Amino acid sequence: MVVLSQPVVENFAHIKTCKPTSNIFTEIPVVSLLDPDAKTLIVEACKEFGFFKVINHGVPTEFIAQLEDETVKFFNLPLPEKEKSGLPNHFGYGNKKIGQNGDVGWVEYLLFSTNPELFSPKGKFILPGISESFWSFVNEYVSAMRNMACEVLEMIAEELKIEPRDILSKLLRDEKSDNCFRLNHYPPCSELQALSGRNLIGFGDHTDPQIISIIRSNNTSGLQIALKDGTWVSVPPDHSSFFINVGDSLQVLTNGRFRSVRHRVLAGSLNSRISMIFFGGPPLTEKITPLSSIMEQGEESLYNEFTWYDYKKAAYKTRLSDNKLGFFEKSFAHN
Repeated sequence: MVVLSQPVVENFAHIKTCKPTSNIFTEIPVVSLLDPDAKTLIVEACKEFGFFKVINHGVPTEFIAQLEDETVKFFNLPLPEKEKSGLPNHFGYGNKKIGQNGDVGWVEYLLFSTNPELFSPKGKFILPGISESFWSFVNEYVSAMRNMACEVLEMIAEELKIEPRDILSKLLRDEKSDNCFRLNHYPPCSELQALSGRNLIGFGDHTDPQIISIIRSNNTSGLQIALKDGTWVSVPPDHSSFFINVGDSLQVLTNGRFRSVRHRVLAGSLNSRISMIFFGGPPLTEKITPLSSIMEQGEESLYNEFTWYDYKKAAYKTRLSDNKLGFFEKSFAHN
């Protein structure tokens, strides 16, 4: 799928660049949800990379294509039309600006809340410019992603022998869960040669704060993850599969056994990249602390207890690439 709209940023002098890397990562763990050993493979991937690819997921490709078509239609609208869908509460349409503290990227986006009070067909009144069919596809997609995320979290609980089985998934199914959904469009940047061989940052390096994230994109590359040694590697695109990120909250809940993966997106010179990301977050009042059932005898928590609201409040004061968990690490408290 090719998006024909012109780049949303006419001047990219204020957008960060990075040195190019030719490292194509061919060792991404691939997990079939139909594999009897899936739960073991998922836990191993979460410990080593905080990232893995899911196949045999059961989400119809036709359904995904329909949502992508609607997404393309929206991002192909004239900028004034898209800006009508912008909201002052961080949801809706935005471009360039990422967060409130000066981060920018070669990206435009739609950010949806999945709060039942906001996320419904009536949402067209809350978010103007979004068609009824678009809302319908987003709603169905989010439901499918929540189910997949919960299935993965329950496999993790089984493999780690955590009771009850839904101890993690219930945080996403709670009616007050702070889940959200984001559609990103990275327009092609034909002027990349002016950057003297450097890559333009579409979305800067960061970790996801939530429990778990599910990414799906078209067949345009750009996504990169950082390995344990800090090396950046490129993730080959696969429009028929999903990629799952461990978030900061799951790193804390497992007391550091899982690692929250640092990732970024680079802009391309020829093709648009469309990505769809479901973020599974707990209710705002949920206490985030290592699960007692996972702790071994004598093991101490690496983190001070905090609520999801506490984390979000701290994160809003930081830059995209900052280590937000640093505020809650036990070592930080003694500095």
